[in-house]
Amino acid sequence: MSHVPRMGAFVAVLAAVVALAVAGAAVFLATRPAEPLTVTAAESEVRDLTSLVPQPVNRPAGEQARSQVQDQDRSRPQDRDRTPEARPTPAATGGPGITLTPPRLLVVSQTTLPERTKADISRLRNVQKIDSFDGGAVKISGTGLNLLAVDTARFRAWAPKAVAAQPAVWEALDRGELVADGAAAQRLGLVLGAHYQVDGGPLLRVAASARFGLPGVDGLVGAETGRRLGLLPGVVLLVNGPENTSAKLGSLVRRLAGGGTQVITLGSARAARPATAKPPTGENGGKGETGTGTASTENVSAARRVQVGRPGSYLDLYRRAAAVCPGLSWTVLAAIGQVESSHGRNNGPSSAGAQGPMQFMPATWKTYGVDGDGDGVADIWSPYDAVPGAANYLCANGAGQGGKKLEKAVWFYNHSWAYVSKVMSIAQAYARTYP
Repeated sequence: MSHVPRMGAFVAVLAAVVALAVAGAAVFLATRPAEPLTVTAAESEVRDLTSLVPQPVNRPAGEQARSQVQDQDRSRPQDRDRTPEARPTPAATGGPGITLTPPRLLVVSQTTLPERTKADISRLRNVQKIDSFDGGAVKISGTGLNLLAVDTARFRAWAPKAVAAQPAVWEALDRGELVADGAAAQRLGLVLGAHYQVDGGPLLRVAASARFGLPGVDGLVGAETGRRLGLLPGVVLLVNGPENTSAKLGSLVRRLAGGGTQVITLGSARAARPATAKPPTGENGGKGETGTGTASTENVSAARRVQVGRPGSYLDLYRRAAAVCPGLSWTVLAAIGQVESSHGRNNGPSSAGAQGPMQFMPATWKTYGVDGDGDGVADIWSPYDAVPGAANYLCANGAGQGGKKLEKAVWFYNHSWAYVSKVMSIAQAYARTYP
């Protein structure tokens, strides 16, 4: 199958996505299978949780040395409640030498916009800046993605301030990786850190997610990657001007661009957050390992504290941690703990980089990790933090609502319905063992 994008499909899909957004609809490609989840766990497979004592920290040697440096940093009172991401940064315009120019119009053409048309648009009253980029639709395992290919030095000025200030986004694009739109990552079930085979094209690694606020655009790639993918040159135009003139400008631009061109008004509703609130990701990058992980570019505040303490057994720890998510049974946490690390017996790191008793990816831990024992640190290796952190992550994906929402939340933990079936099976076995 050819991977050369068809712009008609791009525009059609873009229109459909915008219509869904207006209607408030949500599309999930990863749907629960029609057949019921099987429950086959034998009681003999269930561990004795009352005799298992959580160990505060069980880091590999390399992590131990890093931890000692962090502990020294935390010994300074002025740094005790500060994470590197939370440290004050100078007021920025999106990076050194960058003046942000928020787009007011997103113009998508079926063919390369002629230079004369762009010149005519640039001369319209109230148009302050325009820039064009490559774009098109590609397919990954038959699923369409609308991509823009951008020169990072130019496009960064068009990004929301919070995204423009995040070097990780632009470094990923320069490395030839994909940065998914945060909403698209959730809607399409993209796993951050995973490699995806473009139909008829190269492998693409999803390095990060960010809210670019461009409706219908599922992600960005660098200009060179766009050429490798065969994206169409100069079919997307961004227009900047006073916000209160956007509607009028839209009409004028539509007239100049001609039929078949889509003009979308962006305005003040444009997103300004660099990452999704609840990205559906799997620790394994889609390769069969388990856990939960995402590459988030959002700044992270000091560790959220929850009152779990340091219970003397895993049974008590799971029960207390479940309170982080009202409606979530402790048995689900216990089942995940058993599958992921056999309750702290195998803390990793995994081949995918997952760490700790609940096998979090470090980037996900930045967003969902909690300080469960009140020592001021959210420690990915400590069960007292990792177990309530897992409850926090599950809750963010709807686990507290039970039923199919719970099953989908477990699926988000690891993108496999076989994994969901196994976890739910073990959870039911625990419920029978510890009524």
